Amino acid sequence: MKFINWAVFLFLFLFVSGFTECYKPVTKSGLPDNIKTVAVPAFQFEVEGARYRVESRFTEAVTKEIIRRGRGLKVQGSREGADAVVEGTIRNFNFSGVLLDRQGRARVYEVMIVAAVTIRDLRENKILYDNQNFIFRDSFEFSEDPRSFFNEEDPAVERMARTFAESVVSTIVNGLGVKEEKR
Repeated sequence: MKFINWAVFLFLFLFVSGFTECYKPVTKSGLPDNIKTVAVPAFQFEVEGARYRVESRFTEAVTKEIIRRGRGLKVQGSREGADAVVEGTIRNFNFSGVLLDRQGRARVYEVMIVAAVTIRDLRENKILYDNQNFIFRDSFEFSEDPRSFFNEEDPAVERMARTFAESVVSTIVNGLGVKEEKR
């Protein structure tokens, strides 16, 4: 009985002291409350010799990630009728081998993507977020079997696009760097 009294006392103490505030779920998207629909037009690529459909893969990955983590935000491809727009341009796309296998072939590649990402509030005509030097780095591993290398190119680009999108959308959803700019 004494244990139950102490447990109840401890629970009430923690509740009254505000300790429960630490466990509140995140329910906001990091964007202003008036933004319900976000347009994600096709990302542009300034990279010479970009592979076929790379820009559509990155755009699709960002769209899916906003839908997944945007807390009810509606996503569309066109600006018409949207409250905000996410504009992106891939300015640089580099990769280099960082881990070699026994035959001297690169097995793990480090990828660095430099992008320009801007989020505009179309209703109030102001920029909410602007980073013209958004840097994304990650490493990706390929199979040791050289015959499967070309089979892995598409899945590797998909993984890169997905992790890039997670990084971009984390910035949006968590409100990191979202600024109010007066025009």
